[in-house]
Amino acid sequence: MTDKLRALIADDERLLREQLKTRLAQVWPGLEVVAEAQNGAEAVDRADALRPDVVFLDIRMPGLGGIEAASEILALPGWAGEIVFVTAYDEYAIAAFERGALDYLLKPVEPQRLAQTAQRVKARFASSRAPKDDADLDAVLEKLMQLQRGIEPAAARAQPMRWIQCTSGSTTKLIDVQDVLFFRSDEKYTRVQAKDQEAFIRTPIRELLPQLDPQQFWQIHRSAIVNLSAIAAVTRDDTGKQRVHINGHPEVLEVSRSFAHLFRGA
Repeated sequence: MTDKLRALIADDERLLREQLKTRLAQVWPGLEVVAEAQNGAEAVDRADALRPDVVFLDIRMPGLGGIEAASEILALPGWAGEIVFVTAYDEYAIAAFERGALDYLLKPVEPQRLAQTAQRVKARFASSRAPKDDADLDAVLEKLMQLQRGIEPAAARAQPMRWIQCTSGSTTKLIDVQDVLFFRSDEKYTRVQAKDQEAFIRTPIRELLPQLDPQQFWQIHRSAIVNLSAIAAVTRDDTGKQRVHINGHPEVLEVSRSFAHLFRGA
């Protein structure tokens, strides 16, 4: 991708805007910050006028908040940019992603986490910046109209899950699905085992599976789903039972007879 991407930063705290600009310059020197806004209404106006590629939105701002501003920005005719929320509050995560946000960052934003966001934005534009025919444009406009009416498009419903929301007490974690090694039933909960953490959700395996990308996740047991990219090896013991070994994790998952055909030849 050769085009230089452009950004808008919206936050009611000037020092926080400056801090984000500084960190963006460190992790994404090719990004051009074309404007700033100190509330949601200004963000909508400047997004409409300047058409930045990415808008970094605070959520709690005076007047029009970030969630409402995102809805208005996404409904702008011909809008093709991305929304990234930057906030000190984690309770808005689901609402943010329902509005079509690409990412959700918690303040204070760590440079490493911001660098991940930069890669996601660049990857999105690298894959999407291609000429669109009239049918494509009609589909985009229809999606925007549905978002404005608060209706989730059918195509969006069919998209694989991107984030797992795990709540423990007053703390909410968002785990990138691609970082999940496997899911495993644990009595009333499903354990989410990621590369560097584990968490629990109430969604049972049978409900979780249809939300995952079938090209990335396979059910190997009635109580287990594995990320194919996390598999180090599949072994077979003297009784013919297959077992899945996970990269960088000591746990071994059993493959039930019903799913043994998935690893035929292992």
